[in-house]
Amino acid sequence: MTNAYIKKILNAPVYDVVRETPVDDAPLMSRRLQCEVMYKREDLQPIFSFKCRGAYNKMASLTEAQRACGVVAASAGNHAQGVALAAQRLGVKAKIVMPVTTPQIKVDAVRGRGAQVVLFGDTFDQASVHAAELVASEGLTFLHPFDDPDVIAGQGTVAIEVARQVSRPLDYVFIPCGGGGLLAGMAVYLRYVWPNVRIIGVEPEDAACAKAALEKGRRVVLKEVGLFADGCAVSQVGKETFRVIREHVDDIITASTDEICAAVKDIFEDTRAIAEPAGALAVAGMKRYAERHGIQGASMLAVVSGANTNFDRLRYISERTEIGERREAVISVTIPERPGAFRSFCSVIGKRNITEFNYRYEDADAARVFVGLTVTPGGSDLEDLMRKLIKAGYQVDDFTDNETAKLHVRHMIGGRVAESVGDEMVFRVEFPERPGALLTFLTGLGTEFSISLFHYRNHGAAYGRILLGLQVPSGKRARLRAVLANVGYRYWEETQNPAYRAYLGR
Repeated sequence: MTNAYIKKILNAPVYDVVRETPVDDAPLMSRRLQCEVMYKREDLQPIFSFKCRGAYNKMASLTEAQRACGVVAASAGNHAQGVALAAQRLGVKAKIVMPVTTPQIKVDAVRGRGAQVVLFGDTFDQASVHAAELVASEGLTFLHPFDDPDVIAGQGTVAIEVARQVSRPLDYVFIPCGGGGLLAGMAVYLRYVWPNVRIIGVEPEDAACAKAALEKGRRVVLKEVGLFADGCAVSQVGKETFRVIREHVDDIITASTDEICAAVKDIFEDTRAIAEPAGALAVAGMKRYAERHGIQGASMLAVVSGANTNFDRLRYISERTEIGERREAVISVTIPERPGAFRSFCSVIGKRNITEFNYRYEDADAARVFVGLTVTPGGSDLEDLMRKLIKAGYQVDDFTDNETAKLHVRHMIGGRVAESVGDEMVFRVEFPERPGALLTFLTGLGTEFSISLFHYRNHGAAYGRILLGLQVPSGKRARLRAVLANVGYRYWEETQNPAYRAYLGR
């Protein structure tokens, strides 16, 4: 099978629509990791993503009869643009099923190339089911975004360019993984030309379907998939891609949302280009892998796979970047409520840059301050500061990795629950960011429980997040959980979260 794939990759006619993208040096990242770091710039394709390679190769392989019937695809955006571009070039009718949560920039790009867009479902998997229904009802030819040998071979042409553009075999190559098409295609070719290269796939922490499959020894379906890196938001790795990945990939690692945000900034600082979250995924994984394994002096390449992101999403990305870099910490400190206490606290902090300071009078004896401040990444700076504050007599909590604190509490400080509000339970909820989604949630919640706290903030992402407080008598808590489960959105109970208890609870 390996030789068959090599032949398919070498013969793929992708350059009818694809441009050969450069391998750029990353001097800032190289100095930081003390390695030779390079970026393969697939964000510079005509559709700002590598996906046009596989889509065109597949469509070029269709028979004349199949092309005459038209094609259908399901995609969160970049595969859709690739299919639309290929269809436009080959004169084929294309219908693209896209999740309703797809960033508008991708929807507009697909329509702009003449394809018909059908918005359906909240996830790729739901869109894929509807696309299969269109195959049955309209006789269209389905173009899978990753689990197809021709698509895999088309994506593998990225590796041909890398092997030709880099003067010698690399030590490590980091490749993003959603359904696995790019990872499988590149891995099979790189393993052939550079037998000793370490090939590392990178997935989002909340959409790690290939990693889960490797750990189980078989493909699994994730119960929930995070949508931040929407280009990699897949619940199950492909059957064929998994087979190839198991044979040719050395490891699959994950990166957090904050680490992805930090990687967007890293790429910008080295290239002045803004990658989409999935496009920055390989860089985030490369940083995590190098730092955790203490790698120095190695040659590394990361694939920057796409740049299709909504501009307003940059608000959220920039907000989380410093935490993802571990250059900012978020802490809560209890200080005495007396004249000069704030000055004394700041003297312990020293000359650090304070990025955020939230204060709420609590009682005559004590006050809590919610503080964001800069720290030195990669060392014990934060731990040293915490010990210093504790030694000075302060009660300190580290909220740097507390999602409720970062997403909601920092924007809500200013009021505790009233004495008249009893039995408050607090939940963090995620729902697809689409018209009517919030109303759907509130309608499903019904009128049985009184809302005592509510915070929602639009981050320009594919999903919205709220912090919700409800008055729930102890005898009705099981009933509430049943209601939330029936609504169907992801949720986490945060009633015991220390950030909530410190700033918003009684």
